[in-house]
Order: sequence, then C-alpha cells, then structure tokens
Amino acid sequence: MNLSNLLVRQLGLLLTLLSLSLLSSNALAQFRVEVTGVGLTQLPIVVAPFKGEAQFNQKLSQIVEADLARSGQFKPLAAGILSLDEMSRPDWTALRPLSAEALVAGSVTRLANGRYEVRARLWDAVKGQEKSDFRDNVSAADLRLSAHRVSDWVYQQLTGVPGVFTSRISYVTKSGGRYNLWIADSDGEGARSALTSPEPIISPSWSPNGTQLAYVSFESRKPVVYVHELASGQRRAVANFKGSNSAPAWAPDGRSIVATLSKGGGGSQLYRVNLQGGEPQRLTLGNINTEPAFSPDGNTLYFVSDRGGNPQIYKMPAQGGPADRVTFSGNYNISPAISPDGRWLAYVSRLSSGFRLHLMELATGQVTALTETNADERPSFAANSRLLVYATQQGGDALMTTTLDGRIKARLTGQGGDIREPNWGPVRP
Repeated sequence: MNLSNLLVRQLGLLLTLLSLSLLSSNALAQFRVEVTGVGLTQLPIVVAPFKGEAQFNQKLSQIVEADLARSGQFKPLAAGILSLDEMSRPDWTALRPLSAEALVAGSVTRLANGRYEVRARLWDAVKGQEKSDFRDNVSAADLRLSAHRVSDWVYQQLTGVPGVFTSRISYVTKSGGRYNLWIADSDGEGARSALTSPEPIISPSWSPNGTQLAYVSFESRKPVVYVHELASGQRRAVANFKGSNSAPAWAPDGRSIVATLSKGGGGSQLYRVNLQGGEPQRLTLGNINTEPAFSPDGNTLYFVSDRGGNPQIYKMPAQGGPADRVTFSGNYNISPAISPDGRWLAYVSRLSSGFRLHLMELATGQVTALTETNADERPSFAANSRLLVYATQQGGDALMTTTLDGRIKARLTGQGGDIREPNWGPVRP
C-alpha cells in the first residue's frame, strides 16, 4: 500500500472532519475529565478545599486534585470535612487513617485592587513536616491558571520533574459548517477559538515558545500553511506554493518549519521553510515523504515515507541526507511524535482491528501498545515527556491523555461533541 490514504488523512482528514457532529460553543467551553486506570506507584495525597474558594464556580482545590490524578503519579484521597489553609497546623492524628503521604492546603483572597492572592502549603504527611510554600497574585481571569501553577509546584516538589498543567492544547472541531481551531488548558477546560473558517483547518503545531501556531487552512480552496500569532490574532501564509502545502513542524529554534510540499513535482516532499523568507530547501527525493517531526536538539528529522512499499517511519539529518528506517513492527506506521527528552517515539500503527497508539523507546527499539482502541490519531507529548495527548473514537470521538505505560488515561469529553488534531504546547510562565 502506498501513502495515498495517509495523504487524504493529512490534507484534511476531510472525510472524518466532514462527519463531525454539530457543536455549540458552550458545549466546547467545558469538558468533563474522567480519569481511569491504576498506576504501579501512586503517591496518596490530600488536597484540602482552599479557604475562600467557595465563591467560585470552579474550585481551585478540585482543579489541582484533577491535575494530579491525570498525571498518573498521584492518588488523590477524599478530604472529607477537612478544614485547613496554608496557615493551619494539621492534626496528624486525624489525618493518619487516610494513609496520606502528602497534604496540600491553601487559600484564595481578594485584594483591595481587585486581584487575587493564591497561597498554598505542602506538607510531608508521613513525617508531619512542612515541605514548601506557594504564592501567586493574579487577576480573576487567571485564577484557573493559578490553580494549574499550584499543580505544577506540587508535582515538581514531589517528583523532581517539572509539571505541565499550565501548558495548553490545541485541537480542531467542525460546527454548523464552520471549522474552529481551539486553544484550551491542559485539562481541556477554558477553550477559546483562535480561528474559525468555512473550510477545513488541520495540523495545528505549537511554536517552541508557545506564542504562535502553525496550521494548514483550506480557505483558499487548497491547503496553505499559516503561522498565527496568538496574542494579536495576526497571521501570515508561510507556504502557499503551487500544489499542496501541509504538515508543518517547527524547528526547535523557532526560525523555520519543515512542511510537506508538492511544489517541485515528483510527489509530496519535505522542505525546510525559513520564516524570514527565501526559497524553501528541499530535503527529500522520490516516493512520498510526509509528517515531519524534529528531535529535541534539531539535528534529526523523523518522517513517514512509503519508500519501502508501505508507510513507515524513518529518520535522517535535519538538513537532508540518507535516511534510516525506525519502525519495523507492523506494515503501516504513521504520525511520529518525539518526546522533548528525546527518549520516546509515539506513533499510530494500523493493526487488523484499526489504528492504535504505540510507544517506542528509541535507545532499545522496544515497542509498547498504549491503547486498546481502534481509531487513534495524532499523538503529541507534554513538555515534560511524561504524558501524551491523542484523539480517538472509542465510545464517541474524544480527546484523551495517557501516561507512557498506558495505565492512567483521562478522557476529556464535551457535551456530545467531536474533536480532532490535538497538539500539546509548552508550559506557560
């Protein structure tokens, strides 16, 4: 089989996108997070209700608890009637029956200038000792962001690894004949539309600094690659050549992208496009080559090619050159994503039962199937390399996150809606 089917998926996932259910903006704005699975080692933690949070529709402590549960590293325990804040002296005797190993308590206070101060304290519940303090000063609009900052702080204090809860995800939907590119918090909440169009939008890709998105739009009746400034909403076409322009991937330095273009004849090939202008540099020859993904150091480019007869994942120097095959298990492997720490390759493999998410340890070549679903799409790593986001059609179309062992999954589902093309952005300051 050649790559024609893959190109149909990539140049719009058109058949899929055209079948999306109608969504309302209210349905897209709020998600329900369902965490399933049991990890091998999960730290039992109590997140007490924050003093002063009762006035808000979404409670800060509940956001923190859900973040930690979704990470797979923690087992949140019911706080019951526990009443604490960051200034309290915990009653360790009363807490002992909960078997907690960590305790978080805090408060949110409205200041005279209308802003809010969020404070929290973390205790080692086994030793009965204070471990760390947190303080943040935010506007009312950023209280949810502050809760995610608390989650990142707790995660790093207890694991030694930076958290990713303040990061954002992007994805695409179709509603009433219009396509939307959405930006949401890492838990799927707070979705905001970055772009709406009567024509398909596909392949959103975050810039390394998180201020821009590259994506493909069909509004010119053909696929064109745009770069979109999120703060201003301004955008510009960076690949609008004759033929198709698709699958943008940012170089780690943010100065260029590699995209799949058909401008030079000979089918779809990989080109490096300098964002300051100039003629694109062709990187591949022959066959069909698509879906580029950079290594974290920017020296290696992973991509999909049919040069061996079926779609497989290859790698080559980022400036072009001889390519080595990477995937050997299965005869149809697509959608490569490289973890930010360079250890892992996530991809989608076609099995007899459908398309499933797989993970390869690059040093050993060992492959693990992470899902039991049959229609997984486009994996993307979190900034700390500990989680993946992907789209699937199990039980209705949904956005999912999973730990790298596949044990803990979170389903981010809207009000009967469908979502496609997820991509996980960097952590916000």
